[in-house]
Amino acid sequence: MCRLLAVKGAEPFEIAPYLARFAEVARASSEYQGDGWGCAFRHDGVWQLVRSVRPIWEEYPADLGETTFLLAHARSAFDAQGPMIEHTMPFVAGPLAFAFNGELRGVHLQAPGRIGAEKLFGLVRRFANGDNGHALARAAALVRSRSDYVRAMNVLLADGDQLHVHSSYSEQPDYFTLHVQRRGGRTVVCSAPFAGEGGWRPLANHTQEVLA
Repeated sequence: MCRLLAVKGAEPFEIAPYLARFAEVARASSEYQGDGWGCAFRHDGVWQLVRSVRPIWEEYPADLGETTFLLAHARSAFDAQGPMIEHTMPFVAGPLAFAFNGELRGVHLQAPGRIGAEKLFGLVRRFANGDNGHALARAAALVRSRSDYVRAMNVLLADGDQLHVHSSYSEQPDYFTLHVQRRGGRTVVCSAPFAGEGGWRPLANHTQEVLA
């Protein structure tokens, strides 16, 4: 089960320091998070995507410049799949960037995608009609109703203007709870607080919020 990060700022910020903090979160995780990583960031109104099958703490770039919106994902492969670039998030389609952390067992849905996260993102895109928050909530509800068991379903959905965060889990709250920090005109969402930094609040279970 993976690790998530989103940062949205009123003004541009350097990407590399946040990737460095996120790399430490991934390396310190109770579960191995070294099966690849990726990030999506806005540049001139378009999502730029970087993905790798190596652990983030071994090779995150230090020269990605600045952005006002960043999503990052560190992967822990499900069922010993191992590193696979096509399963490495974030996923990007047009104005939407998507990252998922959790486990969906027995998803009975006719939706495009090889894994549950791809099916969920496909449903979000299918339901999108100008209200991406509603599309995410509708897609999550459908996946929950058509799955044998939802261990956890944490989603970051960014549309360039807003960050929608969906969080739900059935076990391991210490592991699956997302944390939010607002500081200096920036909103940060991460799977765990950054070491040595205060001002974090846990996001309640079974909630969805627009955080920036």
